[in-house]
Amino acid sequence: MPDPDLQESQDPGLAKTGLATPDSAPQGDAPSPPERLSPGKVWLHRLSVLLFVFVCAAAGVLLVILPWTQQWSDNVWLFRYPALQTVVSNGFVRGLCSGFGLLDIWIGFSEAIHYHEEKKA
Repeated sequence: MPDPDLQESQDPGLAKTGLATPDSAPQGDAPSPPERLSPGKVWLHRLSVLLFVFVCAAAGVLLVILPWTQQWSDNVWLFRYPALQTVVSNGFVRGLCSGFGLLDIWIGFSEAIHYHEEKKA
């Protein structure tokens, strides 16, 4: 049989469903409404997302194409290190860099697709 003192202290709607317990959180700690963003902050956020997507796309395309060109393995910096030139010319390393480029493109466009703004109250 339910305790009548316990049911009197509970919200009547919660007592019917059996969801309220004596250990319930106090009612005064309700979550605060989301803070309204100023138009300047919204546009700054939009521009930062746009810049992030652009940088990811540009770096990704560069990493996909550049390893398969002659400039990748025959450049001034690698002439001083022939062993490193051999490693960089390896097909596995080129494919790995191109894979990172595709991943970078995917991250950038995924960020653009999943972009959302806070709803204004």
